[in-house]
Amino acid sequence: MEERIRLEVLGISYSQIQSGAYALILAQTDGSIRIPIVIGAAEAQSIAIRMEGIKPPRPLTHDLFTTFAHAFGVKLLEVYIYRFENGIFSSELTFSDGERQIVIDARTSDAIAIAMRTGSPIYTTREILEETGFVMEIQPDPTNRMQTQETLTPPDPEPENRSIEELEKMLSKLIDQERYEEAAKVSEILKRKKKESSDRDT
Repeated sequence: MEERIRLEVLGISYSQIQSGAYALILAQTDGSIRIPIVIGAAEAQSIAIRMEGIKPPRPLTHDLFTTFAHAFGVKLLEVYIYRFENGIFSSELTFSDGERQIVIDARTSDAIAIAMRTGSPIYTTREILEETGFVMEIQPDPTNRMQTQETLTPPDPEPENRSIEELEKMLSKLIDQERYEEAAKVSEILKRKKKESSDRDT
């Protein structure tokens, strides 16, 4: 049986390879190797709001899929990234209704967005890890969630110059307008500013 390596979502950054796309960084759970996967803006938004704990006023597609599956007693057992060919990662979703298991092919970005909502494990092969992975230093944040330093770079420098109170209002407004990608980035700045403020007070 082919060796399987467990992965976790590390962060999202703007893709340096493809304009208008994002790089999803997956991390080896028991090692220092990272895998970058180029994904689209919609999938990046869905993953980012889940990472930041933002609750949208209406369910996104991946939320709807997860709710639908749960309503019918279907559980996602795992995501398996089983192939890398011509720059594209291929993934499978393994579902169970308690009596049988069904494997469904899926885009890796969709598979991971769903896995994050169900708490399901993500795996890949040793071969893919060695072919596509790289080693990168990481920094833990105060909530113990691993992130890259480039995770969720703000869309413009303006939020950096705003106060915590202004950022909280901005975040609330962006969520109301369903601009989740920008909301995730503002949330990241807000958390950092709150930590810096707390460090100064101690």
